[in-house]
Amino acid sequence: MTTTGRRALLRAGAAAGAVALVGCTSSEGGEGPRKPSAAELEAERVARAEAALRLRSVTAARGLLERYDTTLAAHPALAPRLTPLRRSVAAHAKALGEGGTTVKPVTTSPTPSVSASASASTAPAPVPAPADPRAALKELAAAERKAADRHTNALLTAPPEYARLLASVAAASAAHAYLLTEGAPA
Repeated sequence: MTTTGRRALLRAGAAAGAVALVGCTSSEGGEGPRKPSAAELEAERVARAEAALRLRSVTAARGLLERYDTTLAAHPALAPRLTPLRRSVAAHAKALGEGGTTVKPVTTSPTPSVSASASASTAPAPVPAPADPRAALKELAAAERKAADRHTNALLTAPPEYARLLASVAAASAAHAYLLTEGAPA
């Protein structure tokens, strides 16, 4: 690295440090916390929207996982067919929740955060599986199609990396729906 390159690097580092120090100083007279900038408020809004999207996606995946559990409990003979699909849905639920669903506010106002634990108390009771195994498979396939539609619709507002994950999960749900209805006889 040349001397000129090092000097430019040092100047850039010093400038960045000065900007950081200016950003860390308190408001005039130390009267209280500083007001967040427009960029900070926008970043908080985007983070909240992503956390809400993740929470909806995880909730949908967990609901589907409960449907598999209910169906397996009602029809143990379907286990060889449903267990691999259930494992896949469990992996999707885990992957959709990675990255967190909790957002801490930037502002000093008491704003509630979005968290996965908040949805646990509002989750509906699991739907019982039909007594007929074919009907149970059809309902499970319908739930998979509904999950695929939800994940596909969420692509419109998802950040790029999460959108890729949602697209993959939506495609897998569509494949599961096919396997449950047309892929093999009950």
